[in-house]
Amino acid sequence: MIATRPAAFLDRDGTIIEDVDYISRPEDVRLIPGAAEGIAMLNATGVPVILVSNQSGIGRGYFTYDDYAQVQARVEQLLSERGAHLDGIYICPHAPSDRAPCSCRKPGVALFECAAHDHGIDLAQSWYAGDKWRDVQPARTLGGHGFLIPARTTPAADVARAGEFGLIRESLSDVAREIISALTGEQRAR
Repeated sequence: MIATRPAAFLDRDGTIIEDVDYISRPEDVRLIPGAAEGIAMLNATGVPVILVSNQSGIGRGYFTYDDYAQVQARVEQLLSERGAHLDGIYICPHAPSDRAPCSCRKPGVALFECAAHDHGIDLAQSWYAGDKWRDVQPARTLGGHGFLIPARTTPAADVARAGEFGLIRESLSDVAREIISALTGEQRAR
């Protein structure tokens, strides 16, 4: 598929839902205030919303693929109840190790490249948001726009690094408004 449009690539834990270390139970899913609204705003403007998430709990043996699927189904249910949806979901199930890291674990870009191929996405014109620097780094690698949305679990070093580049935003709703504003400005310029 030819890359024709930008997308919003979002992390899940700490960005869309509260980060519960290695979440494995659907009943523990809590949307972060403003997350569903931000996604719904992007949905309404036709911006594909693609979830890209490291799920090393699978590789570490903390939970199974089935556990992950049940949690993800709950996330999607809660988003749907608020008029929002995800256009694609890509996860890395691998645990980090001392060996060479896999290419799909963020900040690796394999999952983004796969999503770009599947959805006709222009990675250099896309937005990348999450609560860790590893969620922002792919924007710098691929030429897009990155935003750090600090959560209680965001390392101070990540906040400092993102702050140096002016990449901190308070919420997913703020990120969505900025994306929509940028797209509206580009359309007016044409």
